[in-house]
Amino acid sequence: MLRHFLFLLASWLFGASSSLAQLPFYTDDPAVTARWKLHFEFFNEYDSLHGSQYPDLHQNTANFKVNFGLPHHLELDLDAPHLSIYRAPFVPSASGMGDVDLGIKWNFRQSRANSYFPALGASLYIEFPTGDRKQQLSSGVHDYWLNFIVQEPISATTRLNINSGYLFAGNTSTGVIGIETTRGHVFTGGASLLHDFNSRWTLGAEIYGGITDNDALARSQLQVMLGGQYNVRAGLALSFGFIGGKYDASPRIGGQLGLSLDLPDLFRPDSSRRARD
Repeated sequence: MLRHFLFLLASWLFGASSSLAQLPFYTDDPAVTARWKLHFEFFNEYDSLHGSQYPDLHQNTANFKVNFGLPHHLELDLDAPHLSIYRAPFVPSASGMGDVDLGIKWNFRQSRANSYFPALGASLYIEFPTGDRKQQLSSGVHDYWLNFIVQEPISATTRLNINSGYLFAGNTSTGVIGIETTRGHVFTGGASLLHDFNSRWTLGAEIYGGITDNDALARSQLQVMLGGQYNVRAGLALSFGFIGGKYDASPRIGGQLGLSLDLPDLFRPDSSRRARD
């Protein structure tokens, strides 16, 4: 059993195929996981909160995400965060699992070589209130979030991603960060500019935010990130990011480290494997 586990671990790290992970940025790109492949992402983000959040001082978010590629350029997503909220000494801190997300993503127009027409995608996410609301680890409501994605190739090595989202029920809260409202609607948007310096290094910048249709219902969110990704080898990449936010729903300042990897073809149907072989 141990030998089998070590073999699978080695396959993850040294036998994986290439990946188009979007970490560390919140602005998504239209690309989806290849058909019948399994892709894994993990990031840990530590944020210092605005003074208006007192007695909440800091938040750590460890997020685990799994993507599975389907036919017709579709992808299934599952992610679950583990939250730790650090408070002033006279208030107990909190730690535990947050709300689980299920989503589906569709890349309905793919990028093409020598074409400057944008790649297009859309995603729909449903978040379930699986965390402890009393400890601020859960929004306490079901969230329904639709996001439209555009990627414009500026050159062979530079691209612009633009997202426009509409949360028509629930809120964007993850722990004490995000827009907290159970009524009204939330509009989200973001843009990231990425440049591939070589086959290993990609660096970029992002601006991301959200606002409700009624300012009395919740806080606004606006943050910027500088970060990048280092491709260790095909299918294995490390990421990093530095965050600064303006309004209460964003972190005052924060940092993120992440990892993304592809699994080998363990889930491809037997008929597809025989056709490939």
